Amino acid sequence: MEPAMIWEWIIKSVLILLVMTGGFAYTTLYERKVLARMQVRIGPNRAGPVGFLQPIADAVKLIFKEELIPAKADKLVFILAPVITVMPALVITAVVPWGTAINLFGRTVQLHLADINIGMLYILSVTSISVYGITLAGWSSNNKYATLGGLRATAQMISYELALGLSFVGPILIAGSMSLEDIVNAQRPMWFIVLQPLAAVIFTIATIAEINRAPFDMPEAEQELTAGYHTEYSGMKFALFFMAEYIKMIAVCMIGATVFMGGYLGPFVDQLPWLGPIYLFIKVAIFLFILIWVRATFPRIRYDRLMAFGWKILFPLALLNVILTAFGLALLGGK
Repeated sequence: MEPAMIWEWIIKSVLILLVMTGGFAYTTLYERKVLARMQVRIGPNRAGPVGFLQPIADAVKLIFKEELIPAKADKLVFILAPVITVMPALVITAVVPWGTAINLFGRTVQLHLADINIGMLYILSVTSISVYGITLAGWSSNNKYATLGGLRATAQMISYELALGLSFVGPILIAGSMSLEDIVNAQRPMWFIVLQPLAAVIFTIATIAEINRAPFDMPEAEQELTAGYHTEYSGMKFALFFMAEYIKMIAVCMIGATVFMGGYLGPFVDQLPWLGPIYLFIKVAIFLFILIWVRATFPRIRYDRLMAFGWKILFPLALLNVILTAFGLALLGGK
């Protein structure tokens, strides 16, 4: 293997980590500003110009907060659980393409870390890992509220992941591939959000439940479970759970933009490849706005209704979409 190729992978990996961690910090500011605007408030405006340094102030505050570990907690698992939760959120975007190939220093550089032919399966498998961190966090805390929160999060993720996985099947059938690069190229005539509107809606709802965002944040319902699975966490351990949620927000928006909105595709992207990451960033910002808008609009629903909605409505609709897509492709003589 060429040393240049190894260095290219290392640089891309570091770039993804920096973008995701930096993006996490400023997604929190973006959310607080948008929510303030929707609720006729000012929002963060003290730390730096228009509150631009607020994420840094929040990070400093969390670093200096006291780290507490319950006396009867399983200390090793208690410490590892936040790490297990945040790592899948960081590595899930490895298969997402940011743009077309560019010529850099006389070398053709692909704007993705890895283009594997089972990219969609990779995404589904990695998203399933984070549930272990949440469950272990609740169990290792030796706190009944935290344990119930962890179990709720597990049940919720499993039920909504079925609909999430099925929402990908329609675009995969149309593209004839599970590679995200192939799925993006298949959208050159028309974005899949036009051909698969039901799948796009199911994907959006399922990902909101997957990352425990309002109105599907019952595992963290304050009035019932204190703070859910992270009740006993403080300082940087709590910050890792906080980071995992917002990094997963960015990751699912990148996946949604890639699968349903053409990813990096846009006007003149073939002539000016550097426009690809900009188009992807704009689409991710739009998806993030939708997630924040949903949080500001809908109230939290009861847990039994939340689970019933996943199993009785979302899952059958996702299955129906797969059947209709396959039937339509068969009639048209497609792949």
